[in-house]
Amino acid sequence: MVATLLRLRFRVLGNQLARSPWQLIGFLFGALYGLGVLAGIVAALVFLGFADLQLASDIIIGAGSMVTLGWALVPLLAFGVDTTLDPERLVVFPMTLGRMMVALTVAGVCGIPGIITSVATLATIATWAHWPAAIAAWVLSAPLAVLTAVVASRAVAALASGLGSGRRFREVSGILIFIPIILAGPIIAALATGFAVNIDSVRALLAVLGWTPLGAAWAIPADAASGDLLAAGAKLLIALATLGVLWLVWRSSLARSLVRPHQNSAGSAVKPGALGWFGRVPTGAAGAIFARSLTYWTKDPRYLRQLIGAPLVPLLLWFYARNGDPWGPLSFAGPIIAVIIGIVVYADISYDGTAFGTQLITGASGRADRIGRMLAAGAVALPLVLLAAVLPFVFSGDWTQFPGILGMSVGILLTCYGVCAVTSAQLVVPVAGSGDNPFKRVPGTTFLQGLAFMGIWLVALVLSAPAVVIGLIGFFTASAMLSGIAGLVGIVLGSAVFVGGILLGGRMLDRSAPLLLSRLKAMKNA
Repeated sequence: MVATLLRLRFRVLGNQLARSPWQLIGFLFGALYGLGVLAGIVAALVFLGFADLQLASDIIIGAGSMVTLGWALVPLLAFGVDTTLDPERLVVFPMTLGRMMVALTVAGVCGIPGIITSVATLATIATWAHWPAAIAAWVLSAPLAVLTAVVASRAVAALASGLGSGRRFREVSGILIFIPIILAGPIIAALATGFAVNIDSVRALLAVLGWTPLGAAWAIPADAASGDLLAAGAKLLIALATLGVLWLVWRSSLARSLVRPHQNSAGSAVKPGALGWFGRVPTGAAGAIFARSLTYWTKDPRYLRQLIGAPLVPLLLWFYARNGDPWGPLSFAGPIIAVIIGIVVYADISYDGTAFGTQLITGASGRADRIGRMLAAGAVALPLVLLAAVLPFVFSGDWTQFPGILGMSVGILLTCYGVCAVTSAQLVVPVAGSGDNPFKRVPGTTFLQGLAFMGIWLVALVLSAPAVVIGLIGFFTASAMLSGIAGLVGIVLGSAVFVGGILLGGRMLDRSAPLLLSRLKAMKNA
């Protein structure tokens, strides 16, 4: 049964890649990138074997602990990433709970992250081979470390699914956990600044990690190599106990979730006649699409997660400029936020899914669709951009460069929306479905979506370059005249691109809408 499930997993993956040549290309590029990273890790481990034992131990324990922690955190960012072997789908198979857990564990090890982790862990033999006593310990610790990481991931996923039986909890928690990851750099830097960090304190911390569930399995060969067999044995017991506890926690949570599967409904009772945004906007096709899109932007976590980084931009700029005058760097928060959130609607129809067909039935024109979607996105993004552009000057009191910053901010945002009005009439990409975690990814699409983002960003920045160049020159030369010119150029040029994008994108959508719907149906069936 385990072998059958593994064959099913890879068959489904193969079918997904076979349906889309571009997705296959993206998957291959991603695999090549992973192989490159893995080759670098293996080479580093080979050279690490020629270092002294203390350095080799510190690096492997530290890196190994981070790997285990990463595996445990992944389910909080991506519920059900591997939906092929979703436990709720496997419940109909004639297998015991224990066999199902074995199948899920093997599937985790055989996935791309599992393969990279396993090979990198096995490659630590290149380091420990210089200490014969460590080799025997490595035989036990290497598979134990990999299994602990994979089982920890499954256990956390099962716990999160059980605690958050409501769809809204799963979606919102996946978004909130992303915030400290964005701020990881400043947090680490602040800790490093606040404490006297030196090599001795780092080694003391790593020594403690070696006695924790995160690093115990990785520390066993190091103690064996140093001749401290008592410590190696104790850490082996800690690692085994960790794996045993994780297995029991996973088993208990999985058993509960299979008996009482979570409900995907996030609906709530509403008052009769309460139309939400539909009752507050003008009637007509453009108004209806505007209301629907604005509802998505205010309630759908897949849209909300695209705005996470925007409010954090001023915080990051302030942090990195806190030792000098922060108002100069903070002045550019508006243009940066415009660049970040102006591009997120480049394939907006993808989030409609096959429900896009309902809009086609109504006969709404492509121009009405473009107007409704872009105005809804702008209604959410424009206030953020304006606040980021205005507040630094409110606090600094110097408004000389405000026109240029305002022109750059609004101009970039309008230009991005003009470009996206065209691209979203041609592109649909695999995205998380309604009710899925908003960070879910389809194999082979991350690389291609990254290329699309970079290409659209490049086009938008080229079109807004006149305002940006004039504004930057005016800012760094403290020229009020150039700042005013940049403000005027940015708003006028951005408005022209926006209107042109609406008109061109509307005509293109009138022709491409049936094709886009067929692609959306193919993605849903993949």
